[in-house]
This record gives sequence, C-alpha cells and structure tokens, in this order.
Amino acid sequence: MLEQVSPQHILSYLNKRAVGPPWVLNAIPPRRFSGAVVIPALAEAVNLPQTLESLSQNPPDLLERFLILVVINQRSDASVADTTDNLEMLNTLPLWKELYKLHNLFWVDAASAGKKLPYKQGVGLARKIGLDLALLHLDYSAGDPILVCLDADTLVQTDYLPSIISHFADTSAGGASIPYRHQLATDSLGQAAIDRYELFLRVYVLGLKLAGSPYAFHTVGSAMACRASAYTAAGGMNRRQAGEDFYFLQQVHKTSVVEQLQGTVVYPSPRASHRVPFGTGRSVGDMCSEGEQRLLFYQPAVFIIVEEWLAYVAQQSKADAPEILSGAAGISPVLHDFLKQSDFVDVWRNLKINSKDRAKLLAAFHGWFDAFRTMRLIHELSSAAFPRIAPEKAVAPLLIRTGVTVPGTVAEQLELLRNMQGAP
Repeated sequence: MLEQVSPQHILSYLNKRAVGPPWVLNAIPPRRFSGAVVIPALAEAVNLPQTLESLSQNPPDLLERFLILVVINQRSDASVADTTDNLEMLNTLPLWKELYKLHNLFWVDAASAGKKLPYKQGVGLARKIGLDLALLHLDYSAGDPILVCLDADTLVQTDYLPSIISHFADTSAGGASIPYRHQLATDSLGQAAIDRYELFLRVYVLGLKLAGSPYAFHTVGSAMACRASAYTAAGGMNRRQAGEDFYFLQQVHKTSVVEQLQGTVVYPSPRASHRVPFGTGRSVGDMCSEGEQRLLFYQPAVFIIVEEWLAYVAQQSKADAPEILSGAAGISPVLHDFLKQSDFVDVWRNLKINSKDRAKLLAAFHGWFDAFRTMRLIHELSSAAFPRIAPEKAVAPLLIRTGVTVPGTVAEQLELLRNMQGAP
C-alpha cells in the first residue's frame, strides 16, 4: 500500500521513523491531498473553533486541496479539566466540520484510554503524529505536497493558504517560517508581557541577521511549513515537549533550507501557560506573576562577537584549527574556551577532510555551528562577560545598525520590528 502512495524517500521514512498505532485518523479520507494543515490541540474547546473558522475563510478551491488534521492529545497525568475539555472537542468536531464547511477536516484521538501520549511527551509528539499520518494521505503524483503547522489557539488570515502555496511555487527551499504577531491580550499586564516577549524574539532574530547567521529566522510552532520531502529529509518532527519548532526548523534548514515566507500573517495566542518548561506561555506567565524584569535581553555585544566569529571563519577557511582557535581568542576569550570545550580542533579537521572546496567547507561549518550551538555561545557570553539587560538598553543599538529611527517604547519598537520582519 505505501509504495502506491509514496516515492521511495517518503516510503523509507514511513517504514523507519513514522509513528504507528494506536494513533489513526477518525476516518479514511476518500482521496489524497496536495497538502495538510496539522493542528495539535490540548484542552482547546474554546479556541479551536475560532481557529477552524479563520481557516475556513480561505479560498474554497484551496481548502479542497488540503487535509485539515487535528490531533486531540494529552498524557496520562492530564488534569480532570483537560480530560473533560478534550472529550468535548472529540464529541464536537463533527459539528464543527459541518458548521465551518471544512469537508476535509479529520482528527486523531490521542487522548482516550490506550491512546494517550507517553509520560513527559507533549506538543512535539502531537505534531509528529499528525504530520506522519498526513504523509499517508498526500498525492505525490503531481509534485511535492506541503505540510503546514498550526496551533489550536492561533488565527490565520484569508490569504493564509494562497500565500503558502505561492511561496513554495516560487522557491526551491524546503522549509518556510511564516510571519506572525501575537493576538492582543485581555488586560494591560498581559499585553505588556506578550509585547516584551515578542520583542525579545524579534530582537534575537535581528541580532542573528546582523551577525550574518544563516539561522536568522523565527521558529514559532504555529507559523512554519515545509515540503513533504523536506520533512522526511529532516527526519520528521522531533518528540520534544517544548522547543520542537526550534530543533525542527534547524534540521530542515540543514537539509533543505528555510526561507522567510511573505504575504500573510498568523496570530498566536498571547495567554500565559505552564504546560511547557519554556516558550511563550511560560515566559508570559512568569512575567505576569514576577514582573517584566523576569525577561532580560542579550547585550548587542554578544551578536557582534558572533558576527566577528562567522566572518573570521569565512576569511580563514584555509587555516588549520589551532590558527583559527588563536584568532577566536582575539575575538573573545569566552569564544575560545567555548570552541575548545566543543572539540573544535577535531571538528574542523574532519570538516576539512570531508569538504573538497570552500563552499562545501563553510556549509559544513554552519551545519556544525548551527542555531543551537549559536544560542549556546550567546548564553555562555551572557553568563561569563555580558549579563543580560533591559530592552531599553539592548534594542536601540541593534536597530541603529539597520539605519532606522529608533522609537522610544517597547510597543513602538515591536511594531517597527514587525514591519521590518514581514508582519505588518
């Protein structure tokens, strides 16, 4: 059966890495699709219908081409309230399917007895379940289908699917980061918290861009998409309880390239949550309970060090590892120690042995000095030499480097960065 629906690389992934029973679709779709939108949902009976309604406002002819797949999920340690909410969603999904005329809406029960997620699993596995199952119902005969990640508390525009389809029609890149801006909070405290958190995310990406990092793109789980071939080439979605989006897009970029999508914006929830150990909900909750100073920003100096390091490697690609380490010490002693602890001498030697020209060597280097290792270096620099600071001191120097006039407030700086990063 699999050989009839998948080319060889898809088949290989399904046989080796895809999740299996007990997770299945509620029904077998009558046909195959050119794409899928996968929506994990945990206790989202209030929010999910709004997400589905916003999705239903996309052009009907494009909606017909996409499988809409909701993964109702929970672990065995879920609260009574979450369990009741999930049961309500499972019972109401048939009504929502008719109400919003989403004829291609299907769902997966990963919440009932015998189907719950394993202990310490969460949104990563829920996404993986949906994406892996979607692969079985895509049409590979007319091209490379598109997999889209959305969340059950996130709203989309009417140009959501058109923009995604147009993007992949015009690029050879396998992955896409979709512009986003958080919904308005319900009170001023929550609004201040989500503004500060989103500004933190955007300033980090700006810093990476100014540094020349190839990983200068947002990694928001409800705002990413990829080709089916890129999904399988990256090894599929990881099972992380949090940060699954960061590690997934990092891997997609290494194997198929991630580009910034344009033309639409998605609107994630601004609410506080303690379901995951870090991320939007946790950060907003911490700030609401402990104050905005709970979230400090990286100093501009750390991005300058990353910039100098990346430029130095590009310029000295013919040098041996000891020479590069010596140069790194001149940039920053923290950088030198970080590279030494990361076995850079052995790494660089192996990269040079296996890379026949400069372009391949630098590509391999960025495969090693990836988004995670970049973030680790920034953390080391912040801990050892450049303590994190308030946004009032952190943001302006980076914005000045772009040549813009710098606004004075967090909200104004956030709006400026939204416009600069494609989310007007």
